[in-house]
Amino acid sequence: MPKTDSVQADIDARIGGRFRISYFTDDEYYEVGGVYREVAPNQRWCSVWAWHSTPERESQVTISLKPDGDGTLLTLHHEQFFDSAARDSHERGWTGMLDKLEKYIA
Repeated sequence: MPKTDSVQADIDARIGGRFRISYFTDDEYYEVGGVYREVAPNQRWCSVWAWHSTPERESQVTISLKPDGDGTLLTLHHEQFFDSAARDSHERGWTGMLDKLEKYIA
């Protein structure tokens, strides 16, 4: 898994608000952003998702949170991909991020 450094996030978490996340991974720069379509604090958010390098390739990300015993169940649904290669790349990225999150909060 690539090492990630220098993460910066600008977030306006409200319907119609924008977000931008930028970071470096092994000497490569990435920037993604979008607009929030739905915001229900501590429950669910849905947004447009587009990489700075391919802004015309918008997709949609929905994250839901639900109490689960002593923890929280996080469900991530990413859809409306440009093609199967984009879908597969995002699956690898989200899987890596969620693995890191699980280790961080354990």
